Amino acid sequence: MELTEQVGSWASCFRRKVGAVIVREKRVMTTGYNGAPAGISSCVERGECLREKMNIPSGTRAELCYACHAEQNAIIQAARYGVNINGATLYCTHQPCVICAKMIINAGIKRVIYKEGYPDEFSMKLFEEAKTEVEKYQEE
Repeated sequence: MELTEQVGSWASCFRRKVGAVIVREKRVMTTGYNGAPAGISSCVERGECLREKMNIPSGTRAELCYACHAEQNAIIQAARYGVNINGATLYCTHQPCVICAKMIINAGIKRVIYKEGYPDEFSMKLFEEAKTEVEKYQEE
């Protein structure tokens, strides 16, 4: 989980620093953090958060944001570089949202371990139905 937090520290988001690490057979396959797509100015570069400006509550209207989520970026990196993540485990600083849950399920990721909660119960219902293992990380 320490690595996910380090990766999350690279995020270009004012609201939340999220990191994701996809692991398969005890090897790091890809990483991702929340930030604007290539060639798009981030909120940090713009000097304002679009979601705060529009007063959008956390856990809603995820499409109204310049950033891609950490989980999305980790999956995209796997696709871009031809890395097989089928059957992998995704470690994340925060519980995935419903959009990320759909991508995680379709990418064949079989297990998700997250540290912090996120107000999106629907994502957890999808994981349950898809039989994706989900655990909240417990510090030892």
